[in-house]
Amino acid sequence: MIGPEPRRQPAPTGIYRAGFKRMLDLVLVVVSAPFSVPLILLLALLVMTDGHRPFYTQLRVGRNGKSFRLWKLRTMVPDADRILEEYLARNPVARLEWNATQKLKCDPRITPVGRLLRKISLDELPQLINVLNGTMSLVGPRPMMVSQKPFYPGTAYYDLRPGITGLWQISDRNDCDFAGRAPYDERYHQVLSFWTDLVILLRTVAVVLRGTGY
Repeated sequence: MIGPEPRRQPAPTGIYRAGFKRMLDLVLVVVSAPFSVPLILLLALLVMTDGHRPFYTQLRVGRNGKSFRLWKLRTMVPDADRILEEYLARNPVARLEWNATQKLKCDPRITPVGRLLRKISLDELPQLINVLNGTMSLVGPRPMMVSQKPFYPGTAYYDLRPGITGLWQISDRNDCDFAGRAPYDERYHQVLSFWTDLVILLRTVAVVLRGTGY
């Protein structure tokens, strides 16, 4: 049974945190729409070449612990949950990797198109819908699945909107375990500012170009 999130410390305050960050999110999403919307539609057509729907939604934990539906381009085969459980049951080493990081470097569920999209993080473009509806921000903690909530040791996550990119994504990314995300979220919570977000957004471009996603 999933219990309530840990008790949180009072959040820092500031004009940017209080409202300007949200305003900036909306402006950037609207300004980028003439480029992002056609790209998302083109990629959706590419995903559909295997005969299945192009988009995937999943419940994630948002601000104040409330669940929201996250949008992505589908990168996995149908019935992915069953395939994962069967694979982990046959592969103890993969089970240990999954338990530690909640990810697999060699994931049997990923489609060929999906592997390419993940490598350059384009599967996350539809999350601009989440930024538009206020469930996410352009910059924030990595949105965690509802099932991962008991394994998350921090508190700052619950005071923030999850982000398409963030401090963890441009730092360790795939080189730390799941619990290791919490210190990055705590740090971001303390230093959140316009300049912090600007630096993270600019560094995200470099990370995406390196193609380190999976």
